[in-house]
Amino acid sequence: MEIAYVLHHVRSDDVYADHPKLIGVYSSPSRAEAATKRLQDAPGFCDHPDGFTIDPYPIDEDHWREGFGE
Repeated sequence: MEIAYVLHHVRSDDVYADHPKLIGVYSSPSRAEAATKRLQDAPGFCDHPDGFTIDPYPIDEDHWREGFGE
């Protein structure tokens, strides 16, 4: 099974609420971590250093199956 590593950043604060950003999709955890290190001092990201997450996702699978309601 192939895995992709998805890097997100979420800025949470009282003024702007949550602002998620998809940073990129990487072939290994180390490549995703390297992207985090490249961006951690960039404007905005440096103000929210704990906002980075790396999540593994199996490729060619559905990851949201429940649908959504109103």
